[in-house]
Amino acid sequence: MTGLRALVMPKMGLSMTEGMVARWHKAPGETVAAGEEIADIETSKITATYESPAAGTLRRQVLAPGVMVPVGALIGVIDDGTADDAAIDAFIAAQQAAFVPAAEAASAPAAMRVETEIGPIQALEAGPEDAPPLLLIHGFGGDLGNWMFLQPLLAARFRTIAIDLPGHGGSTKTLAGANIAELARAVAALARARGLGHVHLVGHSLGGAVALMLAPESLSLTLISPVGFGPEINMDYVSGFIAARRARDMQAVLGMLFADPTLIGREMVDAVLRYKRLDGVAAALEAIAAANFANGRQNTSLRESLAAVRVPVLVAWGEADRIIPAAHADALPASVQVARFPETGHMAHMERAADLAQRIIAMAAS
Repeated sequence: MTGLRALVMPKMGLSMTEGMVARWHKAPGETVAAGEEIADIETSKITATYESPAAGTLRRQVLAPGVMVPVGALIGVIDDGTADDAAIDAFIAAQQAAFVPAAEAASAPAAMRVETEIGPIQALEAGPEDAPPLLLIHGFGGDLGNWMFLQPLLAARFRTIAIDLPGHGGSTKTLAGANIAELARAVAALARARGLGHVHLVGHSLGGAVALMLAPESLSLTLISPVGFGPEINMDYVSGFIAARRARDMQAVLGMLFADPTLIGREMVDAVLRYKRLDGVAAALEAIAAANFANGRQNTSLRESLAAVRVPVLVAWGEADRIIPAAHADALPASVQVARFPETGHMAHMERAADLAQRIIAMAAS
């Protein structure tokens, strides 16, 4: 059975305990390359692609679409071409007999509220405390849950800290200021409170601009579809996010973030609507939008700042981004690495988490 490889339900988020195959991309008997998309995995929040951990031939689809199973459960078998059906049957039986679901209580770290001089900031830490620190900064309307796929991949190499910006998630809704510089001040306050020193920074959209503001305190920068590289922005998303009150409306708004809007689950929609009902959220979102996207344009230009950055910089963009044009990644300084992802929208860290994680780890190692 040495040529057989188990495909198991992947853990695609720190809090994920179960999932199901929404669709197989490969049929039994088809060859698959390592890293090739082999199935769509659906969680309660979102659907994401599962990349094959090995090359070979898909011999069995053990799990039929639509059946929910625990993380780690066998879903398929890949073969290098040497096993017969009897060997595969025995391999499946052995895998299923040996499988024990992980205890839910130990499956995910809990978010914490960190007191800082600008107010409480919610953060979620994962990874070894003695590893290099890496901060994850979400975009407008997001929260630390946006890193549900990327953070576990990075936590194997870094002490990762995903935060909620002021006005978002579980952080303070009182804003001393709503522009990028003030948001960066809040991130710096969180870093001091946690004793982080210089950190690797990963920022998405508005969070990308915040990360770039903090470049002097960084070890490396990863900017995902960042604000600040051009004037255009899709205000239908910004204003629609602020205005949406019903699930159907929010589903349509959140759908703009992805190349495939059907990836969004009802739980994600409901979670965003619950957040928007919190006291102070509406005013905070309106203030942030007014400070950074007045007159339907990006008000901050940070493109020139890249030339002065003295640490490795990776700019990642989905070619199907409907919020900020992927053309904003053109003509950047030669020192900046640029990764463009086809068939990917504004959320490359959710749609292409594995590829992006590999690039971040390689850049940080440099």
